[in-house]
Amino acid sequence: KNSALYPLVESQKTYVEKSIKADKKMKEMQNGNYEAPDFTLKNLEGKDVKLSDFRGKWVIIDFWGSWCGWCIKGIPQMKEQWAELKDRDVVFLSIACNDSKDTWLGALAKYDLLWVNVWSDPDTPSSQAVQSVYAVSGYPTKLVIDPQGNIALIVVGEDPSFYDQLRALL
Repeated sequence: KNSALYPLVESQKTYVEKSIKADKKMKEMQNGNYEAPDFTLKNLEGKDVKLSDFRGKWVIIDFWGSWCGWCIKGIPQMKEQWAELKDRDVVFLSIACNDSKDTWLGALAKYDLLWVNVWSDPDTPSSQAVQSVYAVSGYPTKLVIDPQGNIALIVVGEDPSFYDQLRALL
């Protein structure tokens, strides 16, 4: 405790403990019986959007940010999948994280994201809590919620096989 390295070791220990806890929670959430926690975030028009609004449909949640290169790289494939699945009771719901409102609005226009988009305000604790509740540890993070409201799949990172896994679930 008297070492000059103690603060560094202590902060690394805290980081590792948080990572282990998030990994454990993510594994628990993927057992197919974990009900997706409800949340309310604002959409482009400033109206409340709740996850529970989509009960009875498959929901793909995409935690992303305009600052995330891998998130941006995945947009073209997401657009293709949205176009194919939007008429099959499948809802795409993107949650912008760690962006200012203006940056988020600019990204929506730039990338022409036509599905449901909400903003996780970095200055609002309840918005930030959504990322914590879902144990988001990297971006993008995609979840599939089944029509009963249970988490069926979580994928961290841009993984082209996500859509194959999604189609298997559908």
